[in-house]
Amino acid sequence: MDEVSPLLGSRQGQDPDQLTSPNLRPRHQDLIPTPCGPIKPWSELSFLVKLYFCFTLASLLALLGLTTSNIYQQSKVSYTYQDDVTVSLIQLVGILFCIYYITRGILQENRQELVVFVLSVLVVMVRSVVNFSVLPAKDKPELMVRFGCILGVGVLHVFCGTLLIQRPNMMAFRVGGALESLQEQYFLLNLCFSMVTFDLQAQLCLCILIMMAAASMSLVNGIILGFGVLWACLTAAVGAIAVLKEAKVLLWAFIMLNIPEVAYFVYLMYRVIDKWGQDKSYTLEGAAVTGALISVLIKVVLFWALYRMVRSFGRGLRERMFASTMQ
Repeated sequence: MDEVSPLLGSRQGQDPDQLTSPNLRPRHQDLIPTPCGPIKPWSELSFLVKLYFCFTLASLLALLGLTTSNIYQQSKVSYTYQDDVTVSLIQLVGILFCIYYITRGILQENRQELVVFVLSVLVVMVRSVVNFSVLPAKDKPELMVRFGCILGVGVLHVFCGTLLIQRPNMMAFRVGGALESLQEQYFLLNLCFSMVTFDLQAQLCLCILIMMAAASMSLVNGIILGFGVLWACLTAAVGAIAVLKEAKVLLWAFIMLNIPEVAYFVYLMYRVIDKWGQDKSYTLEGAAVTGALISVLIKVVLFWALYRMVRSFGRGLRERMFASTMQ
């Protein structure tokens, strides 16, 4: 069998480039190539993992529906519900990203995505507890169903997600082969791709916080903020393609796109701080500043990973990841 054949040995009459043992090559006949890298086929997942995956998607979609309903109801009442609308919008974004994290985390055995999925669930739970605890007693029944679902399902997701993180991960070997250098490249690629996604989530949440914290901003600033959302999506798309395609030109374009993005948020943060505490509340302003600091931290990790990964461009990982058959 290929899996037990020796790593060394001579074969007569073959090109030296083809003497590499199958242990050093990926087994893509067992994986499904996708634009985001190879994934495991559904048949490879155990029954319990399939059951949990389906339950996770169903529960997240149910929470998505409840959150959307709450946002619609809150949008029809007075301005005093601003903080709760903000939390609901951020939870909506978090739920959408959680669907992406758990899908990629399970099908690609991506521990980074599973870790951030667990962290995202914990953040959603904490936000829900804080938001529910500060609500007036007369308003709590309206959000009781969503609050109970988030806590009950959240605890289960944290427990099961932690178990999945501890499972052995064979995708690095199946994609990169037995060479540790290629396995490290695969890890860095996943880290960069994940950090691009995390950065997009942070930017979207930060846009929501700034928009709600500076609800009295002018029409021009509102248009600029909307343009900032589109810019963040464009930047993330360029970064993801640059990482997957190992395109240095796109990578430089991604770095350049981040410069006006950072300057843009510095300007918006100035606008928020300039009106600090005018509504006698510092909740949204403090959250916006915290979100900006988290975004900066994400970008630091992202650029560190990109710096290490760019040195591995052109060394064969891309061909292994997107090969549909064994050569």
